[in-house]
Amino acid sequence: MGHKIKITIKRNRQQIVYAMAGITFILVIISAAYTIRQLYMEINMGGAVTTMAVVTASPKPSQEKTILVTMVPEQEHPVKENYLPYNEESIFTFLQGPKSWEERIDWAGSWGKEFYDGGSFGGFGCGLCCLANVYSTISTYQCTPVDMYKFTRKNTGYSGGGAIAWNYMDTALGKLGFSTSLKRKPRTYKAFMEQISEAECSIVLISSNNSRCYWRNTPGHYVTIFSYDKKTGTVFLADSGDPDHNRQRVELHKIYKSLKTASEWQYLIAGSYNSKDDIWKHKKTDGMWIKPGYIK
Repeated sequence: MGHKIKITIKRNRQQIVYAMAGITFILVIISAAYTIRQLYMEINMGGAVTTMAVVTASPKPSQEKTILVTMVPEQEHPVKENYLPYNEESIFTFLQGPKSWEERIDWAGSWGKEFYDGGSFGGFGCGLCCLANVYSTISTYQCTPVDMYKFTRKNTGYSGGGAIAWNYMDTALGKLGFSTSLKRKPRTYKAFMEQISEAECSIVLISSNNSRCYWRNTPGHYVTIFSYDKKTGTVFLADSGDPDHNRQRVELHKIYKSLKTASEWQYLIAGSYNSKDDIWKHKKTDGMWIKPGYIK
């Protein structure tokens, strides 16, 4: 009788051990599956095919082994609804003044303290900075504001030494391979917004005499605007006269209010660029200027 009881207890112990081993195995499998699922979700968010090592566990350490699991995303990332045509770091935003050069601010150049044909570039160079911004950002070539100054002196009726007029900027961009259109301020902001949103970029003439919503003590000043963002209603601003404004996103509505209506034209739309029509194809940005690290 005692012998039978011992056998029964032994069998019960074995069954308990096997049951516990089975439960442990199931828990390990569930844990491993959950870990793999989490890793898959994290890796899949990167949109790339990824291979990783996964250790499978078992009740007996001697049976552990490593397998390779390749995670393939179900689909590529969708295109952003509010896609901007340019990476902001690739946009050129030259500064014109002597103070910016003295303080060695990014985008400032020695031209800020120099005189050309009797005039101080720091005082009249905003239009040339705008043209250099447009050409260096949109085309496959680059130039500095001084390079652009020399080009416009040679290829348009611009005599130098002072602010460049709209018709000379329009002529210069045409010879550089751009389609352009000079515009007057439309009656509605909506019409203005639609034109700006369809342009590669635009040069606009602003004045604090029309509105002080963004600029102060600025009777007339050319700035360049890029990358209209429909969601925020903003544009990326290149303001050569103010480092605090330069490379900032600003509400397009403020620019509309600030357009200088005393001028014959208020803005210039720069459309597509065709290198075949570019008579210059200027490749270098040589000279003394502070080139940001994010510009190649």
